Amino acid sequence: MKRPSPAFRETAAISDPGAARPQEPAPRSGRNAERIAGAAAAFGLVVLGLWILQSFLAALAWAAVFAIASWPLYRRIDGAVPAWAQRALAPFLFTLALALLFAVPISFLGLEVARAIHGAVVLVTELRKTGIPVPDWVESLPVFGSQAAKGWRQYLGDPSAARALLSHINTATLAETAKELGGEVVHRLTIFFFTLLALFFLLRDGRTLAARASALNRRLFGRRGEETAAHMVSAVQGTVYGLVLVGFAEGVLIGIAYLAVGLPNAVPVAALTGVLAVIPFGAPVIFCAAALYLLSAGGLAAAAVVLGVGFAVVFIADHLVRPVLIGGAAHLPFLAVLFGILGGLETFGVLGLFLGPAVMAALVSLWRAATDPPEPASREEDGAIDR
Repeated sequence: MKRPSPAFRETAAISDPGAARPQEPAPRSGRNAERIAGAAAAFGLVVLGLWILQSFLAALAWAAVFAIASWPLYRRIDGAVPAWAQRALAPFLFTLALALLFAVPISFLGLEVARAIHGAVVLVTELRKTGIPVPDWVESLPVFGSQAAKGWRQYLGDPSAARALLSHINTATLAETAKELGGEVVHRLTIFFFTLLALFFLLRDGRTLAARASALNRRLFGRRGEETAAHMVSAVQGTVYGLVLVGFAEGVLIGIAYLAVGLPNAVPVAALTGVLAVIPFGAPVIFCAAALYLLSAGGLAAAAVVLGVGFAVVFIADHLVRPVLIGGAAHLPFLAVLFGILGGLETFGVLGLFLGPAVMAALVSLWRAATDPPEPASREEDGAIDR
């Protein structure tokens, strides 16, 4: 059958306005406007969501840190349980174990701090009445020991002088501080509860969330975005291992020294040392105070042992172990790790200890991507260029 000529088709289209016509592509300006409007709407929804969740952002961030740090271990446990337990029972038991791991020592430490504050109030009240007795080690000091003991009795041993010295310490202020500390503990426990709740769902749906986040990251930023995200995850995991586990090890090793020299309440002091060891340069505050207490009680050798063991452990941990665990996992230089930890702590509090190195890992990854020399073209590309 003979096809109609182009002239016939044009005539038919003119005579029949309702005939089908090929659709013209939308103008480029219209597509750009749609993209801009969609991006603006998405950005507005994200900002609105963050504003709604502002009271829970800290809990969600902590849950993400816990999930990222414990994910390799959780995958092994999840793979070992039956299929019927993987959906609810495995994440519940794992979350419960993490809750006990953190809640038990922190509760114990909180009780010891409350007892210490109460003991300080009682001690200050008693010293105002009786004065501050001269320690035995003061008189044993060479050359000027007797003069130092005499001055101590005159200015500190006399009750009136002790009251004048201790008048700046207000016991009512100490009691009020204890109440404020209790309120802060309740607030932190509330955040911890929502952290555990979010952690349960992150562990339960972790594979689906990771796949969707990876797809979104790849769609928005490509291969470089995947590498940056991998570096950030490695930085979070390395920071948790380098700060928490190494801090726990510091508390155990220095606590052995406390027990060896006979420090009173050695276990709570060791726990406090381990907690503050998470923060760089935090452990020396505790074991130096313990050494001063031992020195005031006449234990010069014991104080020297505590100082020697403490500084040796901290030096090895901060200069050898932590840089390998934190910087090596994300390929970060030591200075970026240190500044990320300290800057994150100052900006975001304790949460910044883990967010700071992650941000530094992203910045270092972007820096390397921008400054690395371009990769040489492959042989196939060279042949295509020659052709």
